[in-house]
Amino acid sequence: MAKTKSDILALAKELKIKFVRLQFSDILGVVKNVAIPIRQLPKALDNEIMFDGSSIEGYARVEESDMNLRPDLDTFAVFPWCDPELREARLICDVYYPNGQPFVGDPRYALKKVLEEADDLGYSVMAGPEFEFFLFPLDDQGRATPAFTDKASYFDMGPVDSGETARRDIVVALEEMGFEVEASHHEVAFGQHEIGFKYDCALYSADRIATAKFVAKTVARRHGLIASFMPKPIYNMAGSGMHTHLSLVDRGGSNVFYDPDEQYQLSKTALYFIGGLLYHAPGFTAITNPLVNSYKRLISGYEAPVYISWSAHNRSALVRVPASRKANTRIELRSPDPSCNPYLAFAVIIKAGLDGIKNKIEPPPSLSKNVYLMNEEEREQLHISCLPGSLEKAIEALQENQVIRSALGDHILTYFLRAKMQDWNEYTSQVHQWEVDQYLEV
Repeated sequence: MAKTKSDILALAKELKIKFVRLQFSDILGVVKNVAIPIRQLPKALDNEIMFDGSSIEGYARVEESDMNLRPDLDTFAVFPWCDPELREARLICDVYYPNGQPFVGDPRYALKKVLEEADDLGYSVMAGPEFEFFLFPLDDQGRATPAFTDKASYFDMGPVDSGETARRDIVVALEEMGFEVEASHHEVAFGQHEIGFKYDCALYSADRIATAKFVAKTVARRHGLIASFMPKPIYNMAGSGMHTHLSLVDRGGSNVFYDPDEQYQLSKTALYFIGGLLYHAPGFTAITNPLVNSYKRLISGYEAPVYISWSAHNRSALVRVPASRKANTRIELRSPDPSCNPYLAFAVIIKAGLDGIKNKIEPPPSLSKNVYLMNEEEREQLHISCLPGSLEKAIEALQENQVIRSALGDHILTYFLRAKMQDWNEYTSQVHQWEVDQYLEV
């Protein structure tokens, strides 16, 4: 049920809240906040809180720096780790210009625009992300070290250690903040964990990813650990993904991806959505996989997708259709990683799928064979291409894709490309340890 201003004020009084953090995201996905004492909450709920956006990545220039925060009342949640005498809550905000217009550089606004486009077609977009991360210990100076908190593997149980205990406490904190966690477990690599959230509308699922990163880092620190969302922190081990499950429901609440009379029980709408994802995958990869390091994960041999294909049967494809049908019919996009800005990632993914529906983009046949086991000739015969192999290639593909560019808008696109090209140029100019080891004595 949607909350009202009086609901929030009553809750804050009942829970003895002392401070409220008004949260928002920059273009790179970093959560920012303006903290206010409780006496300022009525003013915040009346959309009267301003802040200086000139120092926020991708926000305003100095001469137009005043920005307005407008809380989404349904995102009110209490931080469970705070001292009861200094209890804090948060509200996620949309960012506006002082003239009352939405700020075009707000990633949440970019996602809301795409969801409005889906609504115009008669659809609500549901999303369910799977959230992977590593837990690493901190040294005596509080710096992260790439050591392992455990040597467990997929679904393993073992003696309670710092990693397992921290994951449990992260889940407890999320549940206390109103999340519905469907499952959590150890992942394939040492020290790697996954938390899966219940399906919800794409906007609130993106909010949950942004919040979960912040919560995981906060709780991990209390265990002497760091929660790392680096896609591939350890050579020769599996990296972390953010597999994203998507479906569309019509105004009556029916899942439009399900059709019992079609092959695989997938509707034409579902197939066109898949077709759009595959067609635009190179163009949105810079957004869903935004780090230089992201492309160390997207290689063969570690279950991460490399080849642009889909399958109703196996996990080697970029897009997989899980076995559930009827109301639970959905598609799973396996390429995103947890370093992405979830608002922008969902915006470009959904935009790609909707373009597939609008233009009736037919996907190729479903692959039943493991694409990793195919040789190059077999893949060529089936016209299976690859995702971009580096951040540089992904940037080039983004620049060439007008549909994906339109989902971001000129402002976000400009600042995002500027930041990512700077990352790439700095990376390529560095001398890395591998080069020293390989060539120093040659």
